[in-house]
Amino acid sequence: MRLLIVGYGRMGKLVESLAGEYDCQVAGIVDPLVGGEDVTSDRWRGVDVAVDFTSPAAVMSNVSALARRKINVVLGTTGWSEHETELRKVVAAAGSGIVAAPNFSTGVVLFEAMVAQAAALFARQGEFGAFLHESHHAAKKDAPSGTALLLKRSMEHSGFSRAIDVSSTRAGYIPGTHTVGFDGPAETITLTHAARDRTAFARGALVAAQWVNGKSGWYTMKDVLGL
Repeated sequence: MRLLIVGYGRMGKLVESLAGEYDCQVAGIVDPLVGGEDVTSDRWRGVDVAVDFTSPAAVMSNVSALARRKINVVLGTTGWSEHETELRKVVAAAGSGIVAAPNFSTGVVLFEAMVAQAAALFARQGEFGAFLHESHHAAKKDAPSGTALLLKRSMEHSGFSRAIDVSSTRAGYIPGTHTVGFDGPAETITLTHAARDRTAFARGALVAAQWVNGKSGWYTMKDVLGL
């Protein structure tokens, strides 16, 4: 499978370094900081899937251009949710495929399922309040993280209708930690997912790239993992 890496930051470099383990050939890299061609270049004819870890401002133009060329996309960039309705229309009109997820870690996807179950249980216990805290490296631009927002939505969809306090920390080089807690009059229950390094995200993105190759439609990591 021929892979195009869009965005050559930490995640793009990790995807490149691990691609061979997933039978992927890196056809090229698109990043203004390293020069070369952009996503509209004819050089990318024959590319199967593009993996995008760029910036929120670039998502609409990147995904639109790739979709029109029938290049499927694994979208790991966060902070673009206000454009989701428009982006879904673009992908549907082009008949292309996309896996869009705020977090590609298999552990995080399973963690979300656990959090949703816990929220459903605590929704019936009115004396318990809920909180969500996430920590990431200082360079991460969006806060709360896309994963934190996803967890909050999952809790709400599971029936937890009371307020959920969400907070963020940006410091140092933290790969990513998410804690969900339920606090009652005399006890606290917490669930935590901590990423030890970023390879979990890169490996998940490559699994998603293999899975979405040849498909059309809008998917998430839940679809990739069969949840």
